[in-house]
Amino acid sequence: MEEEVQLVLDETKDAMFKALKHLEDELRKVRAGKASPDMLLGITIEYYGVPTPINQVANIKLLDARTLVIVPFEKKIISDIERAIFQSNIGITPQNDGENIRLSVPPMTEERRRELVKQAKNYGEQTRIVVRNARKDGNEMVKDLVKEGLSEDIGKDVEESIQQLTNEYNGKVDKMLQHKEEEIMTI
Repeated sequence: MEEEVQLVLDETKDAMFKALKHLEDELRKVRAGKASPDMLLGITIEYYGVPTPINQVANIKLLDARTLVIVPFEKKIISDIERAIFQSNIGITPQNDGENIRLSVPPMTEERRRELVKQAKNYGEQTRIVVRNARKDGNEMVKDLVKEGLSEDIGKDVEESIQQLTNEYNGKVDKMLQHKEEEIMTI
């Protein structure tokens, strides 16, 4: 029974960790008025018939705080990269000079900053829902173990451990959101 209890705790913690990792990836994509190669994460082009991330077909350099330069490994794919950026709706118009693509991040308005904070908070709420679902699944597995013969006292202790994990991960979500909000609202 001890192994099953540990398995329940490990599975619950793993699900919560994955949710937090996903939140981290999503928040990285929310741009805060500064240029960052992370802005291009998730944008792919068709490269020899295979969807390929831009960072695998080009060098992405930070020219200054508001400008990214994309230097493709092959000149023939420059228009594909430009088209992918247009279609990604990141809110930046690429400038193609035939050899490089420049992305100039415009300064953000107060309204746009508030929209981004709202978007970040929405990602945070989705993460909290996943964490709560992991808690629910863990508690259900504990109840099944109690039916199979695990003592109720141990079951209650495991449920308390799962609740502590839930509180810990919700605290991490809050911290990440607070950090992102400060980053977005800083002019």
